[in-house]
Amino acid sequence: MLTDKRLIRYILKKGSNQAADELIRRYYDDLYFYLYRQVGNGDEALDLTQEVFIAALKGLSSYDDSKSLFRTWLYRIGTYKVIDARRKVKVTWLELKDIEHIDDEIDFDEGLYQKELLSAINQYVNSFRPEIQEIFRMRVYGELSFPEIASLLAQKEERIKAQYYRLIKKVREEFDDYE
Repeated sequence: MLTDKRLIRYILKKGSNQAADELIRRYYDDLYFYLYRQVGNGDEALDLTQEVFIAALKGLSSYDDSKSLFRTWLYRIGTYKVIDARRKVKVTWLELKDIEHIDDEIDFDEGLYQKELLSAINQYVNSFRPEIQEIFRMRVYGELSFPEIASLLAQKEERIKAQYYRLIKKVREEFDDYE
């Protein structure tokens, strides 16, 4: 199995579609689920996944493997795509149709509550600077370690941790009454 570095070299030097396909296959599912956990919509996650790979392949010459893993670099592009998509969202109101009966009403209510809370937290995080959102998304949705995030953002790990934990403290304070 070829390394990411070698595949990238084949893409850049030879324009290899086969190497590009292999690189996309290698990271497609992980990237899709990373994006899906943030947007909560399969179609939107598919669109964003495609946009990320297009942007990554176009900008592949700017990727520096000494600064981050390719996976981490993709997640960073994905994070920016999610932030951009959230900026473009327009609120639309849906009409509720008459609902006769909902089975498992308690489970439904709990699931609805969790989705509502997650949505509220995402909205709250969206009110912070994009740099803070990026750290939050990489840590929570991308499950990246602090050293990975620090390397990717070219910042000190202590600074990344401090910003993340300050945000988490604010989130807890803001949503304390949800418990």
